[in-house]
Amino acid sequence: MKPLDLPVDARATPTVRPFREGDRAAWSAFVVNCPEATFFHRIEWRELIEDVFRHRTHYLIAEQGGAVVGVLPLVRVKSWLFGDSLVSLPFAVYGGAAVSDEVARAALHRSASDLARDLGVQYLELRNRVTTEPGWPRQDLYVTFRKTLLPEVDANLLAIPRKQRAMVRKGIDRGLVSEIDRSVGRFFDLYADNQHRHGTPPFSRRYFEALHSTFGDDCEVLTVVDPSGAPVSSVMSFYLRDEVLPYNAGDHDRARAVAANDFKYWELMRRAVGRGLRVFDYGRSKRGTGSFDFKKNWGFEARPLQYEYLLLKRDAVPQNNPSNPKYRAFIGMWRRLPGPVAAAIGPSIVRNLG
Repeated sequence: MKPLDLPVDARATPTVRPFREGDRAAWSAFVVNCPEATFFHRIEWRELIEDVFRHRTHYLIAEQGGAVVGVLPLVRVKSWLFGDSLVSLPFAVYGGAAVSDEVARAALHRSASDLARDLGVQYLELRNRVTTEPGWPRQDLYVTFRKTLLPEVDANLLAIPRKQRAMVRKGIDRGLVSEIDRSVGRFFDLYADNQHRHGTPPFSRRYFEALHSTFGDDCEVLTVVDPSGAPVSSVMSFYLRDEVLPYNAGDHDRARAVAANDFKYWELMRRAVGRGLRVFDYGRSKRGTGSFDFKKNWGFEARPLQYEYLLLKRDAVPQNNPSNPKYRAFIGMWRRLPGPVAAAIGPSIVRNLG
C-alpha cells in the first residue's frame, strides 16, 4: 500500500522506537484501520503474554510526521526445547509488521534485525501472510484458509461441498444446538481433554480467562450441546473489523459420531453472516494433517503462510513442530501421562513451544 503523492524512494525514513504506554491509543487506532493488521497485532497481547507466559516483549512503533505508519510486535522466547528467539508473534497464527507502506516495513525490519543481534538471539521469526523478505529463508509447512462470506445464510450453506454439507445437516438432524458462553469453563474442559488425546500440552485455564476478559466481545466462546444439554464441542473465536477467526477448539471423544465439529463451524459461520461479517478465517494448519483435510473439505483454498527467518546463530530454519523428532518423542511421552498430571504441568511446558 504505497501513497500516491510521493514515490517510495522519495519519502523520508520513518522513526522507529520502542512502544511506550502513552502510545496505546495510537497503536490501537492504527491496527483497526490498517488492512494488514490482524487480531494478533492488538496491543492487549503485550501485557497478556508478559503476564501469562512471562516472556519479555519488544514492541516497535514506526512514526512519520507525528503519525503512526507501522507497528511490529515482537516477543523474546527462551525455550529449553527450541532455543532463544525473537518472534512476531508466538502463540499466534499471524504476526510480522503491519504498515501503511513499504518504507515503514523496511524501517521496522531493520530495527528488528538490529534488536535481534543486540539481544543475542539465535534467530528472528516473522509470521507473515505474504512474502516480505524474499532473501530470507522461509518455513513452508503452514497454510491458512480464508473465505469471503456470502450475504445470505442459505447461500453459504449451499456453497459448502456436498459431502461436507451432509455432515453439517447430520449435526442439525441430531438436534445439536449452539450456545454463546459467558465463561470459558465448558470450553476449557473440552479443550484440555482434546489436547491430551492428541498428545499436546494445553494452555492454562488462566490464559483463556485472560483472553476472554481482556478482549471482551471480540473474544467469544461458542459451545455445541446435544439434546440432553451435554457439551460436545466448543470453540473460542476472535473478531476484528469484519472478520471472524476460530482459534482454539476442543471436543468430546463422541463429537465425531454426532458431527458436532462440523455443526460447530457452520453455526459460527451462520452467526457471522447474521452479524454482517465478510470473512471467515479458519486460521492455520500444517500440511498433511487431519485439520488441513477438514478445512479443505469446506471448499476453502489453502494459502501458504510465509514464516520468514533471519538466522543469526543457526544454519537452518527451526522445526518447532511434529516433524521434528524431538517434538514427536515429546508428544509420545505426553500421551502416556495421566490426564490430571498433563493438565497440571501442561501450561509450564507450552510456554516453551511458542
